[in-house]
Amino acid sequence: MNLRNPLANAHNHGAAGDGVSHWWSQRFTAILLALLTVWLVYALASLVGADHAAASQWLSSPFNAAMAILFVVTSLYHGKLGLQVVIEDYIHQRFAEVSLQVLVKLATIIGGLLAVIAILKVAFGD
Repeated sequence: MNLRNPLANAHNHGAAGDGVSHWWSQRFTAILLALLTVWLVYALASLVGADHAAASQWLSSPFNAAMAILFVVTSLYHGKLGLQVVIEDYIHQRFAEVSLQVLVKLATIIGGLLAVIAILKVAFGD
């Protein structure tokens, strides 16, 4: 006869400990993206009618380059988090799920690196 509560047997088992940090990461990146989107709209509005040289000069400012990099990295990470949840919820074959998770992570890393390199290249005038 087992007098333990079934809930006590379930505690500290499974993936329950990982969900909270994922949830907080999604919320934090969403708030950060909302603030960065305000900056982006203002920045794009100030560049209306500008030519390539003026836009390059604008991006060469350290503040604008840093904000652009932060926007790209945050949006890619937020998208990765969202796709991770969709894949976990709707893909039920283990091989397909793992393959898609790896593909999303690789695409996020490669896309982030390419975007940051492109922004830095324009910012430093290369």
